[in-house]
Amino acid sequence: MTVRFVRPISRSAYAARRIALAALLLFALAVIGHRFGPLRTPDMLALVLLSAAIAAAAVPLALIGLVRLWQKGAEGGIAAAKALVYAAVPLAVVAAGAVAYLTQPAIYEVATDLEDPPEFLARPDYAQEWLVRPASVSAADRRAQLAAYPGLTGRRYEGALDRVLQGVQAAALSARVSILDRQGEGQMAPQEPSPPVSVDDVEEVLPEEGALPVTAPVPLPRPTLPGQLAPTAETPDDADDAFLPAAQDVLLQGEVRTLALGLPFDIVIRLREDAETTSVDLRVASRYGPHDLGLSAEIAEDFLDRLDAELLGIAGG
Repeated sequence: MTVRFVRPISRSAYAARRIALAALLLFALAVIGHRFGPLRTPDMLALVLLSAAIAAAAVPLALIGLVRLWQKGAEGGIAAAKALVYAAVPLAVVAAGAVAYLTQPAIYEVATDLEDPPEFLARPDYAQEWLVRPASVSAADRRAQLAAYPGLTGRRYEGALDRVLQGVQAAALSARVSILDRQGEGQMAPQEPSPPVSVDDVEEVLPEEGALPVTAPVPLPRPTLPGQLAPTAETPDDADDAFLPAAQDVLLQGEVRTLALGLPFDIVIRLREDAETTSVDLRVASRYGPHDLGLSAEIAEDFLDRLDAELLGIAGG
């Protein structure tokens, strides 16, 4: 009589595969809906955490299936292995976020100029839902940024404002920064040169012989000699300042998303022209939540590196 060996079946292994697959599908739908669809960041994060919790429930069931395979040769070893692979995706993402949450400073905004950070043209204001955060950045947050990212500073280039602006726009395009609003670019519009005066035009302006000139020279005030007081009635104290152009910054505000999860960040870029140099400062803020997981500093440093590459050769101290 032939004896047939019937292998037991590990139901926990197959249950783990189904549960882990459901967690992976939920995670994928949440990320795709947020990256390319209308799903908002707080809702996406809630779904990701839920998928990680479901995946965590599948892990012990998969381990039970592997133990039964080892001890009794039960079927379900492949199903248990697949369950662990499916569950690893949402669990790894949440674990990486938890590590960044615990190791990075608890701030949601960084700036390259801590004393005078660039101002947003349109202050980002979004419903935070369950991601509650302070209404404004405090001095303690700035100190935490300085302690965590001491090398995050602005740039100064030995170039004109328009030249540096071209590099900023190229760096923004390379860093996937979408510029949404601008201010101050009108001051760089070059004035149209006056048409050249021909000899015929000069002859028409010249008066006829013996006639009085059409225009007479305007008398100018006599220059002040050393030791004399300058007249105050016709030249006020701030006369020299009246001819100086008012200092105005060029501000570019935009948004950028992380490549994988599509987390949104608001960014403002400030260009300020000095005597012979142009300084560039950034301000990057996470759109949602009280913690940016260190991504704001990464976005700022990546943009500044791209800007240095675009303006290679004119960087100053």
